[in-house]
Amino acid sequence: MTQTLNQLQKLKGVQRISMLTAYNCPVARSLEQAGIPIILVGDSVGMVEMGFSSTRDVTMEHMIYHISAVKRGAPNTHIIGDLPHLSYEDPAQALENAQKLIQAGADSVKLEGRYLDAVNLITQNDIEVVAHTGLTPQKAQSFKKAGKTDEEAEQILNDSLALQNAGAGMIVLEHIPAELGAKITNLLSIPTIGIGAGSDTDGQVLVINDVLGIGDYWPPFSKQYAHVSQTINQVVTEFKQEVESKSFPEK
Repeated sequence: MTQTLNQLQKLKGVQRISMLTAYNCPVARSLEQAGIPIILVGDSVGMVEMGFSSTRDVTMEHMIYHISAVKRGAPNTHIIGDLPHLSYEDPAQALENAQKLIQAGADSVKLEGRYLDAVNLITQNDIEVVAHTGLTPQKAQSFKKAGKTDEEAEQILNDSLALQNAGAGMIVLEHIPAELGAKITNLLSIPTIGIGAGSDTDGQVLVINDVLGIGDYWPPFSKQYAHVSQTINQVVTEFKQEVESKSFPEK
């Protein structure tokens, strides 16, 4: 049975929450079998799977496709669907696109930044919202750590409170100082999910490609639990050699 954000909120202060991204059916199936409670179908798909230089190139059509695939693999896991760049600039547009992601299989939607009216309208229409503050890649001019100055830190903290008050049921804190992540976590009643926000948030999220070591660059706050790109290289090299030597297929 898929848990709602409202149900997952009860884990705050009781159990740390693990979240990973997924973009296709077999990976989503593996995450569900491992008991990961939340899968984020993030617009990170544009950079790590589609080869774009920015998440800003991801469209609603892309997100609908990948959310549908993930839902088929993990029908009993809470799936967060990312609203892509420029898909929630006004509340009516945000609601319409949120409804499309829910129809595709998402259980809640995520948007970046201080879009309070959009969060409020979406939640008033019985769709749960995950907020996202700190570094917001869809709008950021650089990927440097956010909130390092007192003024920036205060703004991020105020935005977090405002997003909670607007109806957000969970919030992602990206690439901010650990002490700021802890302060926001202690202040909010909703769970905070960190990605490069220190160890004192209510949970952690990572991009699945970073976790598996697929690719050749990973953010400094990520961890590689395997190096699958190396394994792929070894496997296809062996296959090529066997084809050329006629040892595959066996007679």
